[in-house]
Amino acid sequence: MPRTRRRPGLRTLLTALLAGVTPLLAALLLTAPSAQAASLTEVTGFGANPSNLRMYVYRPDSAPARPAVLVAVHYCTGSGPAFYSGTEFASLADRYGFLVIYPSATRSGGCFDVSSPQALKRGGGSDPVGIMSMVTYAQQHYGADPARVFVTGASSGAMMTNVLLGDYPDVFKAGAAFMGVPFGCFATTDGSEWNSACANGTVIRTPQQWGDLARGAYPGYNGPRPRMQVWHGTEDTTLRYPNFGEEIKQWTDVLGVSQTPAFTDHPQSTWTRTRYGGTGTQAPVEAVSIQGTGHTLPTSGMAARAISFFGLDSTTTPPPTDPPTTPPAGACRVAYTTSAWNTGLTASITVTNTGTAPIDGWALAFTLPAGQTITSGWNATFSPTSGAVTARNVAYNSTLAPGASTTLGFQANHTGNTGNPASFNLNGTACQMN
Repeated sequence: MPRTRRRPGLRTLLTALLAGVTPLLAALLLTAPSAQAASLTEVTGFGANPSNLRMYVYRPDSAPARPAVLVAVHYCTGSGPAFYSGTEFASLADRYGFLVIYPSATRSGGCFDVSSPQALKRGGGSDPVGIMSMVTYAQQHYGADPARVFVTGASSGAMMTNVLLGDYPDVFKAGAAFMGVPFGCFATTDGSEWNSACANGTVIRTPQQWGDLARGAYPGYNGPRPRMQVWHGTEDTTLRYPNFGEEIKQWTDVLGVSQTPAFTDHPQSTWTRTRYGGTGTQAPVEAVSIQGTGHTLPTSGMAARAISFFGLDSTTTPPPTDPPTTPPAGACRVAYTTSAWNTGLTASITVTNTGTAPIDGWALAFTLPAGQTITSGWNATFSPTSGAVTARNVAYNSTLAPGASTTLGFQANHTGNTGNPASFNLNGTACQMN
């Protein structure tokens, strides 16, 4: 007798369906990305990249439509993701809303190129060009603010911080270098990436020599220069402590401020902090020496100090236009007088702040007539000595209150032309002339 086949009941069908669907649902739940949490993202095809760097971006949920940008550069043997997870910059980005770019070196050893001739000049090639492509990409695709671009790094990344400020002074507003060396110190010509003399702290130069190396990366540039913060441990045996002092020499010269600290304090018992050219949190140059510490920076709390130096420790968003970092046009006036003789002259320059806000740190740019060469100066530092010259404040006249004036001057040789400069720019702004 044939056996009658019974149809499966509804309960049996549902059980079978759920048995098959449940694993799929579980897999989807496990692999679905979080809808609310920001994460590190790799970007490919970001532009010119001659040394095959990789680009990682952290855009916090708190980022405004026009965020500031911090380029955070890792140490040798490191990577962008390792620097993201091993430092506090991402958590600070969550708090203050800035975008972080983490470049990642792919060459053997994981170091950045801070030594080749290509790396040590603007647009020369190698890693700096790739990092600049990342910054441009962030501006084009994330709406990043080109007026608020900063860079920091540790060890190899600190050396790259120095390099980027020399190569691209018009792009970066400030840098913070943890355990670095001056721009150009690591230079080699034999293809080697390591300079033992520099690493051992035996490359010693004058401030002018160091300054000329940084300025030489972008010949002819006379605009504002980025501020610099440097950190070093006294017991560093990888990039030895004398490099700390050489960095201070370089950047005080580049920024035209005195090498004598305007301010000294001890934020922690083992820290000695000095500021040059100003006493505030955003002085032109800040240096922090850590007693008894080796090649282990940054440690807890140091990243926050760097963010404060940059001025990023605020949730206030600037207006959606490129905010000026200098007084508006017409906010300065220059009076220029000369006294000449057969082969020489002296010039007196009076600069007046005609704006409504104080100027804290200034650079007066002008072009000397052909044949004039400065031999000495007072109340400012002058560089170079002919052609397109920039006079930068010294410590005691760095601040100009509204309506205040300062007088500076120089003595020069000439070959017959005793004329005056045609124009003056203060911090990139054209000045009226008396």
